[in-house]
Amino acid sequence: MKKRFKLEGLDCANCASKIEAAVSKLTGVKEATVNFMTQKLIIEADDDNMSAIINEAQKIIGRIEPGTKIVQA
Repeated sequence: MKKRFKLEGLDCANCASKIEAAVSKLTGVKEATVNFMTQKLIIEADDDNMSAIINEAQKIIGRIEPGTKIVQA
């Protein structure tokens, strides 16, 4: 299932690329896409693992772009 999120506070295009690459590598993620212009994150993964994936994605985002938060779109 695909879930869409807004990345509040995302200010760096290079960081968006790093976030996309790191989230894509998480276990259970089929695909992750970050659009810097719209500040959107789309994650495709199994519903069973989605909350754990979102928690891990937030940790990654906090390391790469401190202050950026995932918000349900």
